[in-house]
Amino acid sequence: MEIEFILVGISSLPELRLFLLVSFLCIYVTALVGNSLIFFTIYASQQLHTPMYFLLGNLSVIDLLCTSTIVPKMLANLFSQRAVISFAGCMAQMYMFTWALVSEALLLALMAFDRYAAICHPLHYPMVMSSRVCLGMAGSIWAIGISNSAVHTSLAVPLSFCKSLIIDHFFCELPPILKLSCSDTHLNEALAFCADVIFGVGSCSLILVSYGCIIGTILRIRSSEGKKKAFSTCSSHLTVVSLYYSTVIYTYIRPTSNLSLGRDKIITALYSVIIPVFNPIIYSFRNREVKGALQKLLGWTSCLSPGRTSSFSLKNPPS
Repeated sequence: MEIEFILVGISSLPELRLFLLVSFLCIYVTALVGNSLIFFTIYASQQLHTPMYFLLGNLSVIDLLCTSTIVPKMLANLFSQRAVISFAGCMAQMYMFTWALVSEALLLALMAFDRYAAICHPLHYPMVMSSRVCLGMAGSIWAIGISNSAVHTSLAVPLSFCKSLIIDHFFCELPPILKLSCSDTHLNEALAFCADVIFGVGSCSLILVSYGCIIGTILRIRSSEGKKKAFSTCSSHLTVVSLYYSTVIYTYIRPTSNLSLGRDKIITALYSVIIPVFNPIIYSFRNREVKGALQKLLGWTSCLSPGRTSSFSLKNPPS
C-alpha cells in the first residue's frame, strides 16, 4: 500500500478554509497571468531581446514553475475534506520546488552580474554578456537546479516513515520530510546544508559584491541625471532580490532553536507564492521599456501584423 502524507496546510482552522481557497486562487491566477504576460512580451518584442530581459523571461518561467508546483494541490486540499498527498506526488512536488528554489537563487545572482557588467564595464558588456555566453549561463543554471534537486530527491525516496505521516506544512518540502523520517538522515541534512551554503550564501554573496561595485561606480558619476539613469537600470532587480532573500535567509539560514512552524509557513508562502505575483508587477511598473512593449502586446500591434513572424535572438543594447 502506497504511503499517503497528510498536509496540515497554512491553517487547520475550518472557518478559514473558504477565505484561503478564494485568496490563493486569486493569487495563483494573478501569478499565471502576470508572469505569462512578461514572458510573451519579451518573446514578441524585438527591443527586449537583450540579455537583461532574456534573464527576466527565465525568471518568469521559474516563478510559473514554483507556483504551479505548490498552489494547485493546495487549492485541491482546501476544496476537499481530505488534505492528503501520495508519496510519489510528495516526492515530485519536493523535486520541482527544490529545482525552482535553487534555479531562482542562481538566476538572481546572474542578473546582478549582468547589471554589474552593464554599469561598471559598459564597453566590454557586448563581449561579457554575448548571446552565446548568456545562453550558456542560463542553461547551466537550469541544469544545476535539476541536478541538485535530483540528488536530494533520490536520497529522500528510500527513507522510511514509521511514525507520523502528518506534514505540518502546506506542501512537501525537504526539511519537514526529513523530520518525519525514522531513517538515518544525516547524509540528507549534510547535503542540504551544503546546498544552502553553496547556492544560497554563494549567490547572495555574488549579488552583494556586484551591487557594491555598482554603487561605487554610480557614486563616481558626476551628473545627477547619469546617476539616476544608472540606478534605474537595476532598481527593479534590487527590489526583487531584497524581497526574495530576506524571506529565504530567514527560513533556511538561522538557528534551529528559532524555529516556529506557524511563522515559517507564512514566510515560505511569501517567497514561494506571493513574491512570484509581485515580480512581474515590479518589473512592469518600474520599467518603461517593458510597459511600452506590454501595451503594444495587449493592443495586438506587436505580433498580429500581416505577414510578420516573430523569432527570438539575443542582442546587446546600443551603448
